Amino acid sequence: MHPIFRETKVIPVVTIEREGDAVPLARALARGGLNVIEVTLRTPTALAAISAIARDVPEVVVGAGTVLRDSDVTHALSAGARFLVSPGLSPELAAAGLASEVPFIPGAITPSEVIMARDLGFSFLKFYPAAGAGGVATLRNYALVFAGIAFCPTGGVTGENAREYLALSNVPMVGGAWMATPEAIAAADWSGITERARRANAG
Repeated sequence: MHPIFRETKVIPVVTIEREGDAVPLARALARGGLNVIEVTLRTPTALAAISAIARDVPEVVVGAGTVLRDSDVTHALSAGARFLVSPGLSPELAAAGLASEVPFIPGAITPSEVIMARDLGFSFLKFYPAAGAGGVATLRNYALVFAGIAFCPTGGVTGENAREYLALSNVPMVGGAWMATPEAIAAADWSGITERARRANAG
């Protein structure tokens, strides 16, 4: 696994609607001990948010999530993203991700998708949506079949079940939004986000 993830167990997966929320959100998460953050490319302000965090909160490693096409890779890197996450994988996206020279975590759910990702050169994969794909039970079975493949489950991962995922031998970290929900961000609940981040970081 890439060095930027080596001390990371939980990655906040955040969706930012207002560019002005980016910096206080990143600082709130960092105060709680979560300094690796994935900003999803689901809003028009996502790239500007990544740029703001990269520029103004250098202690935070900011990445881009919901990377769906080659152009997303280019735009995310230009904005300052230091890692890339996709819910899936295609040969074209794989090539762009490998050429990016930053960590690229593609998504795989089915055994065939895991095999394809492995054959394209990836050994660390996003497992999304985890809850809808069998969650802990599926990943426990994958540990028996796919030696050397690790997963970051997201989608239905919560403060209540994160520890169960992290107990699996093939899950070094999880991603989730429970510590910084869209509602909490919209309400500028920075102290609450810091407290939930602190609890998530404590495991």
